[in-house]
Amino acid sequence: MNLLTGRNMVERSSKFLFIVVGSVLFMLILYQYVAPGMMNFGSPHGYMLEDDADLFPTPDPHYVKKFYFPIRDLERTVDFEIKGDDVIVFLHIQKTGGTTFGRHLVQNVRLEVPCDCRPGQKKCTCYRPNRKETWLFSRFSTGWSCGLHADWTELTNCVPGVLNKKENSMKNQRKFYYITLLRDPVSRYLSEWRHVQRGATWKTSLHMCDGRTPTPEELPPCYEGTDWSGCTLQQFMDCPYNLANNRQVRMLADLSLVGCYNMSFIPEKKRAQVLLESAKKNLRDMAFFGLTEFQRKTQYLFERTFHLKFIRPFMQYNSTRAAGVDLDNDTVQQIEELNDLDMQLYDYARDLFQQRYMYKRQLERREQLVRLRQGSFSAALHVQATTRAKRAAPKEPAPLPLSSGAQLRSCFQG
Repeated sequence: MNLLTGRNMVERSSKFLFIVVGSVLFMLILYQYVAPGMMNFGSPHGYMLEDDADLFPTPDPHYVKKFYFPIRDLERTVDFEIKGDDVIVFLHIQKTGGTTFGRHLVQNVRLEVPCDCRPGQKKCTCYRPNRKETWLFSRFSTGWSCGLHADWTELTNCVPGVLNKKENSMKNQRKFYYITLLRDPVSRYLSEWRHVQRGATWKTSLHMCDGRTPTPEELPPCYEGTDWSGCTLQQFMDCPYNLANNRQVRMLADLSLVGCYNMSFIPEKKRAQVLLESAKKNLRDMAFFGLTEFQRKTQYLFERTFHLKFIRPFMQYNSTRAAGVDLDNDTVQQIEELNDLDMQLYDYARDLFQQRYMYKRQLERREQLVRLRQGSFSAALHVQATTRAKRAAPKEPAPLPLSSGAQLRSCFQG
């Protein structure tokens, strides 16, 4: 009887273990082939993975890469120490959506101590959680401290000294993480033209390079009077000194390599090539850059780069002023020729951006699968250990068999 009971217990335990292991294997198959990324196994950024699937677009499996980038150029996860001496520096290029992104940085990032943005004030106070020092250098936090729309050349030479002065301290241990946004060159150019047409000039920009500003001969104005309001698109394109031409390359390149704004420093063709390669290198080496045309992907990469999460998701607005301009093919071609360097830079940047997005999404999926398998393996081990413990537990003594009446009488008589 005891042997039969033990066999039944072993059979029941084996069946239970088989069911558990089978269920785990089924869930693995279901996860891997049916709904990857649809289950929540604990996102480090607080999103449910169901929300991630809705919020961030799935990488295009048919995307064809144009450039080769090693892993060191695709991996962009930095150990940003907001309580240390790290500073995010936002390089704001005109008409790339930088105003919206800049507001995200001061109003939409989930922080232990949020930026203090008060109505009626143009700047917010973005202090570190542990002391009154800023962690963000941008238009909406420190203002145009290095000049209106300062470029890479200006910022890298200006930011350390400005922060030392603002915080009344000499620090050489700060880590600066430069970030920026790029935009399709034709759309950006048209947006700048419409902005200038309404009266914008940016005449207070310093254009500081190698310790000085450009002379009027080096950077002649495109208009007479206070502004260029009312200019036609053709007039805008006809000015050879218009800084709107290839603005993104100029804003990102090291201008000291080409003699700043001295056009006679090196031949024009060589100058263009040096500027483009410098802009590519600086963009590639930045901690982060986003693309105006891909708002959700930009949000995703920023969050994963700095381990900071936005409270509200980014919105994609396609109905811009530039989108409302009707152009013939010849005009579009002329704009592209005027912005040939920007066209090449944007083609390069878009490919790097898409490859970084694909790489990070694939890496996260593999990490989720590993966590799932580890969890399943732990569950199976737990079941197995429980079964072994039950087998090894001391068994209760079996009850005495019931004796017949004759056996009882003989026992008492004896």
